[in-house]
Amino acid sequence: MSYRFPIARRLFGFAARARRNWLDRHRHPFNFWIHLVGIPLAVAGVPLLFLAPWYWGVGTLVVGYFLQWIGHRVEGNDVGELIPIKRALGLTTVAIAPGRTDS
Repeated sequence: MSYRFPIARRLFGFAARARRNWLDRHRHPFNFWIHLVGIPLAVAGVPLLFLAPWYWGVGTLVVGYFLQWIGHRVEGNDVGELIPIKRALGLTTVAIAPGRTDS
């Protein structure tokens, strides 16, 4: 595809790389599908913090991230948000599960 605007090329290139990275890190079917539940729950928790009693927002965020954490335990890799923290602390990280070559 040819885009006339350089910003659009960069944006679509970034989106394509981000999608490939996400798919590489979520190859196990259970991890992939549990993320399709956990991510919307976690995202829905943010507005709930302001629109509902605080415990609904916090609970939704916690359950959403917990489901994603379970998926990464099954996959055998680290949760993406924790990788930069672990690297900053000098801890070992597993970005992509070893031995995974297909779904």
